[in-house]
Amino acid sequence: MAISCYSCGIHGESRCSSLSAISRSNDVDPPAVFTFLDELAANNNKSWFDTNKRRYEEEVKGPLIAFVGSFDERLAGLSSHFVADPRPNGGSLFRIYRDVRFSKDKTPYKTEAGIHFRHERGKDVHAPGYYLHLAPANSFAACGLWHPETAQQASIRSAIDQDQAGWLAAKEAAASASLTLGGDSLKRPPKGYEADHPLIDDLKRKDFVLSSDLSDAQLANGGFAAELAEIWTGASPIMRLLTEAVGLEF
Repeated sequence: MAISCYSCGIHGESRCSSLSAISRSNDVDPPAVFTFLDELAANNNKSWFDTNKRRYEEEVKGPLIAFVGSFDERLAGLSSHFVADPRPNGGSLFRIYRDVRFSKDKTPYKTEAGIHFRHERGKDVHAPGYYLHLAPANSFAACGLWHPETAQQASIRSAIDQDQAGWLAAKEAAASASLTLGGDSLKRPPKGYEADHPLIDDLKRKDFVLSSDLSDAQLANGGFAAELAEIWTGASPIMRLLTEAVGLEF
């Protein structure tokens, strides 16, 4: 399972954008973002994008970078070890350009926007993170660790096994925030664990990713940044376990 993000395309509504308004409200402007992404999906070629690049900068990239910067304090409330990086290149906002080198799909641009809040050690080790995916009618918030290395998987399984009550409580906290665990799993129990282990389904996981779908209404309600922080607060017990299990600070 790949982690993905935001959305609020309500067809028929007026869709306008203002970087200063985004900065003041600490929220995104989904109508403007999704209008552009809708049009890009219908015209996914270099000629159209070059003609509309200024719109992309003003209606999508600029406001989302402003959102990243404004979310810094809320992110620190979750953990001081994750980074909201508002740099226009190499920061928390993913590039819109697709890597098509090994893909049969040669369309050059992504038709979604993605924001990733990485662990401060994320460049050195494979680490848990927070992810926001924005796409018309297909947005979600996610967090966790996707495709951890073999040694990391073993450490996470050991942490779950050693504190089974804590793991169940952490899952309950996530469920209360409408977060569900997903990703790939082993077909058979991992080495060292019996098939009748009470948490065998979780021990068989190869990915430890939590996600929550986001409706257009949630994204447009004017308090989305606070709601996003609340969703991710529900994931904190699992994020702490994952982060500490791979030897990092939470």
